Amino acid sequence: MRFPKDDRKEPAPLPASPLNPVRTSYRWLVLGLVWLLYVCHGAILRSASPLITPMLRDLQMSYSQMGFVLGSWQLTYLVVAIAAGIVIDKWGLRKALFIGAVIMALSAALRYFALGFKTLLPMVAIFGIGGSMISIGAPKAIALFFKGKDRGSAVGIYTTGPWVGQMFVLAATNTVIMPLANNSWRLTFALYGLFTFLAALLWWFLAKESEPVENAGSINFFGIIRHLLKVPNVRVVLLVGLLLFTISHGFTGWLPKLLENSGFSPALAGIFSAIPYLTSIPAVLLIPRLTPSRCRGRIIALLALLAGFTIILTSTLTIPLLFSLFLYGIANGALLPLIILTLMETPEVDSEYMGAAGGLFFCISEIGGFFGPFILGYLVDLTGSFMAGAFLLGFLATIIAGLMIRLKTAPDSFSKAD
Repeated sequence: MRFPKDDRKEPAPLPASPLNPVRTSYRWLVLGLVWLLYVCHGAILRSASPLITPMLRDLQMSYSQMGFVLGSWQLTYLVVAIAAGIVIDKWGLRKALFIGAVIMALSAALRYFALGFKTLLPMVAIFGIGGSMISIGAPKAIALFFKGKDRGSAVGIYTTGPWVGQMFVLAATNTVIMPLANNSWRLTFALYGLFTFLAALLWWFLAKESEPVENAGSINFFGIIRHLLKVPNVRVVLLVGLLLFTISHGFTGWLPKLLENSGFSPALAGIFSAIPYLTSIPAVLLIPRLTPSRCRGRIIALLALLAGFTIILTSTLTIPLLFSLFLYGIANGALLPLIILTLMETPEVDSEYMGAAGGLFFCISEIGGFFGPFILGYLVDLTGSFMAGAFLLGFLATIIAGLMIRLKTAPDSFSKAD
């Protein structure tokens, strides 16, 4: 079954060119540039986490207020995500991703001027506008330029981008960047903004103009959404995305502060917080490619259980911290690309409108992305520790496992022709 398209005529196939999903060297350049933008996405997304302690002190904010700020960009994201998918389909990847990267750069640089909760909030929140362009545009690019087994490899490669960015800011902010910035968290944010702007320029000058989807602004979009929501597996994927983002954003957003409260110095807490991103890189490169589509639901279920279990272990410090963070990185790192592949290769999802489908997925998921950091911050204010939040996240992981075990799959359910 295909998406409804208002009875429009099917567009004629485009001639072979670097802009079509054919096997040309240009697609690897696209993948590399998208990866770089996603590195910046991850860096700005997580840049506040290692700086929470001086920000709480200087801006006189509570844990609940900081949790709200950390999740505020997800609120913006879920409001604009579906529209961003349509914009990407209409404008083409080059223009949309450039504008998205510039907005991300502004979000980071403007934090230099923050005076308190009310001024910091919109500076962080606007990241959701630019971030949506990148995270929705990336799978759109993969869907257009890669097919078959190469698609799984490409998804794994580009998914390492945000892990690399987040790993870098967690490990390097308090050990390298802050000393270079005269121990100013404000100047640190400005430097991250400058780096992101330079990456945006690199994308603009090296990427070629992609083909916009014909009549993307006038398609029966709500008909597409209604059609997607009627597909059982799509509904499962959307709910799993909501729960996964609650877990991952909640835990990783507060992990440096959790470790500081356990006696770690800010620099050491940042280094240990980067471990899951380091171990996630081989996981996202290998697991999506090696997992058969018929086993994908069961693999996601097992990884979700492992992620939830290691969150509890990390919070209780019942086993060596290094080991639990290592396992969490493997489990959590592979979950998102596997779920994206499940959505991308569902027969009812047309790659021509992957921007709109990705927008729906991230719109729903980022609801969890907001509530995760906020709920954990609230529970810390309420109980004085991170334990209650850790057990809540572990429980949500078991729900993911139950949902994915029931996912309907067949040997060829999610395989499109090469």
